[in-house]
Amino acid sequence: MSVLAIDAGTTGVTAVVVTADGRIAARGYQEFSQHFPQPGWVEHAPEEIWQATLEATREVLATYDASQLEAVGITNQRETVLLWDRETLGSPRRAIVWQDRRTASICDRLRDAGHEGRVAELTGLRLDPYFSGTKLTWLRENEPRTWALVEEGRYAVGTVDSYLVARMTRGTWHVTDVSNACRTLLFDLTTGDWSDELCALFGVPRDALPELVPNWGEIATTDPASFCGLSLPISGMAGDQQSALFGQTCFEPGDAKCTYGTGSFILTNTGSSLERSDAGLLSTAAWRSPDGELTYALEGAIFVTGAAVQWLRDGLQIVGSASETAAIAATVDSSEGVVFVPALTGLGAPHWDPRARGLIIGLTRGTTRAHIVRATLEAIAFEVRDVLATMPAAAAGANALRVDGGASANDLLCQLQSDQLGVAVERPEIVETTALGAAFLAGLGVGVWGSTDDLRETWQLDRRFEPAPDRSAPDASYARWTEAVQRSKAWATD
Repeated sequence: MSVLAIDAGTTGVTAVVVTADGRIAARGYQEFSQHFPQPGWVEHAPEEIWQATLEATREVLATYDASQLEAVGITNQRETVLLWDRETLGSPRRAIVWQDRRTASICDRLRDAGHEGRVAELTGLRLDPYFSGTKLTWLRENEPRTWALVEEGRYAVGTVDSYLVARMTRGTWHVTDVSNACRTLLFDLTTGDWSDELCALFGVPRDALPELVPNWGEIATTDPASFCGLSLPISGMAGDQQSALFGQTCFEPGDAKCTYGTGSFILTNTGSSLERSDAGLLSTAAWRSPDGELTYALEGAIFVTGAAVQWLRDGLQIVGSASETAAIAATVDSSEGVVFVPALTGLGAPHWDPRARGLIIGLTRGTTRAHIVRATLEAIAFEVRDVLATMPAAAAGANALRVDGGASANDLLCQLQSDQLGVAVERPEIVETTALGAAFLAGLGVGVWGSTDDLRETWQLDRRFEPAPDRSAPDASYARWTEAVQRSKAWATD
């Protein structure tokens, strides 16, 4: 028995087949374009996301027998919003991506009107362009003809997961789960449902939103004419970071993980307790079982980490691939005072400054690309340290941090992270835990695994990185980082 997992990330779609013993038996990947129509704006073409999903799935099916598949699980970039025609499934405009900063002035306006306290009380979030609600407000205010069709019921509103379900099922289902819904600013964490009050505040018709379904169980069924000839139950769904928490088998309160992806996201399971933070962390839904039980988490969201490495490759063109960075950075013993603050789309937790911008400081005539590459890896470790310093003692004081995501394959980064935190960093054999979590959820939904205890048995350690005994050097470099972050803030004026 095996499960197909679709991981629709920010830069591409990965499809994997996970077997009953937790192994990845087949893998496909297709990148899609990033669109930057204005400074601070980030968009994706929905059709390109769908075509990437099909291509990644076809790549899997070319090497794996489809008759062995029991179900499909979906995980996705969160907070990105899409519109699509309920009948044709075509999209009238590009998706507005979670990294997009265009709604900073809307957030300011709502904050000045005194709404932030109530929004935080209901959602566990803050007024920031990161979240979906203000993106929808922007569409309503700036594209009234398009929005009129939302209000008439012709266009559906959703996140990437709900869009993929619509495409896979030929429009039969319009659904999402709590881990995606709770990132929209339209979801009440306490009631576990859409909030009429918040829908009114952001001007979003509730009827346009997806139906809320459990994270595993009977959700929908794929249409073979639409989805690569497959007729399978879609029996697991979760936003990417909650999916990674599940994939790391962090099922107990206090369990924590860090995913290094386009951004980095540190989540701590808080169980049935909805914990609040006044230090820049987000309260969020982790998952909801078929019997309705909600599990919560605290999250530190960092917007740019792996995307900074991608920028070195595509923007500066000083590396040929992300895999080169460890070797290049290792050619120097330190960054020689160079500090890179990768606030390329503002700063997330714990600083929350949408007007911060990227900064490289400490350059001299002796600076080489190796120093900049090393400073980039150090920045990722610094950003994670910033967040963990604000986590509850149960997570921040843990003796190990579980890591995953593409950049966790970088041994130098893992060692830098351990040195900065002063605790061990544990990397599992399977670092694609976002996709793994979606497979676990789907497998639970159809009985491939009987319980979370069965899932724990599949987790295997690849390598444990221990901190260097001398903590003075990491602390000194962290102090310089903290100063550089302050200098990056409030730079953009629009």
